[in-house]
Amino acid sequence: MTRPTFQQVYQQLFDHFGPQHWWPAKSPFEVVIGAILTQNTAWSNVEKAIDNLRESGHLTAQALNGISQQELEPLIQPSGFFRQKSARLKKLAALLVEQHQGEIERFCHGDLEEARQRLLTLKGIGPETADSILLYACERPSFVVDAYTRRLFSRLRLLRGDEDYAHIRQRFMDNLPEDTHLFNEYHALIVAHCKRHCRKRKPECPACPLLKLCPFALTI
Repeated sequence: MTRPTFQQVYQQLFDHFGPQHWWPAKSPFEVVIGAILTQNTAWSNVEKAIDNLRESGHLTAQALNGISQQELEPLIQPSGFFRQKSARLKKLAALLVEQHQGEIERFCHGDLEEARQRLLTLKGIGPETADSILLYACERPSFVVDAYTRRLFSRLRLLRGDEDYAHIRQRFMDNLPEDTHLFNEYHALIVAHCKRHCRKRKPECPACPLLKLCPFALTI
């Protein structure tokens, strides 16, 4: 079986699932909030926390900067690890207000890798969160890698599966056009596909839209 290209995998997924309209947010700052709150929890829990912030009028950098951490914690409690996450949100909000007029877009301006490094210097923001913010909030072409990406592309034999985050991210960015919309759709399609078909346990290979491209399917 000939290994597929990264572009072929994308096209097969897009033809099957269609556009995903991700990230579900009403503002770039809401994307940032979601990217931090979704760490180690289900998205349904993040939605509850974001609803609390919206209903209380604290879904801007200025509003978060204006309340105490103790006031913030119960609002985001549904997302779990609320003490750590509230501290991260407070530090980010303060930085945005004090240095970037409260706008994440200003924080992410300039050279892509320099903007990425600025995010990575913030406590609690790792590579996946930083790339999510760059791609979905700032609309910069920075590919997001997650556990779904590693699982799917190791099964397609396009990855070994033991590469580090930076290596996997670079593989995608080297093998795809530098296109924010493409990166956005691709990541969302990978997530959708792995939730429906390429599950960690009991994958649904017979109905998989990548069946003819996947060596793993021949082994089960």
